[in-house]
Amino acid sequence: MPPPRHQLLDELVELFLTEGFLELGVGDLAARLRCSRTTLYQVATTKEQIVLTAIRAFFRRATERIEAQVEAEPDPGARLSVYLTAVAEELAPASERFYADLQAYAPAAGIYQANTALAARRVGELVTAGVAAGALRPVDAAFVGAAVAQVMTAIQGGAIAAASGLADAAAYRALADLVVHGVGGSTP
Repeated sequence: MPPPRHQLLDELVELFLTEGFLELGVGDLAARLRCSRTTLYQVATTKEQIVLTAIRAFFRRATERIEAQVEAEPDPGARLSVYLTAVAEELAPASERFYADLQAYAPAAGIYQANTALAARRVGELVTAGVAAGALRPVDAAFVGAAVAQVMTAIQGGAIAAASGLADAAAYRALADLVVHGVGGSTP
């Protein structure tokens, strides 16, 4: 009996995070996941759609876990740190091959870019809430969100890795540290 679709999708996500996806054909995927091609086509009808379905699932599930952590944090000032740290944790399992494949395959890069934009907007919302609660320094949340978006885009595009040698997850942790320490505390 073939595995349920959600289980197969979980296994695809794990495989892609570890090994990337561009060099794996449907036959390779079926062999690695010990299922038939027909079973894989229950996820989506083409290899390209299988890849995009798995990538969307990865980001959707990561977002759900991140937001659950943020919602569990009662301190509006700490929510920003929780959010950015959770983003770094969610991206940590992704290999360099996965990120390289994201960059090389335009539809996948588009999914990553859209999620980066959503994350930057969420940072702005968290800064606004933290400032309103008096838990963060009074800073321009739109500026912080825009600056974070630029850094996230540079991380996503590989510029930060090229300039610093940091993998994406480590770069997100460094960004979290920079932003949290920049907006926390007292006014200089």
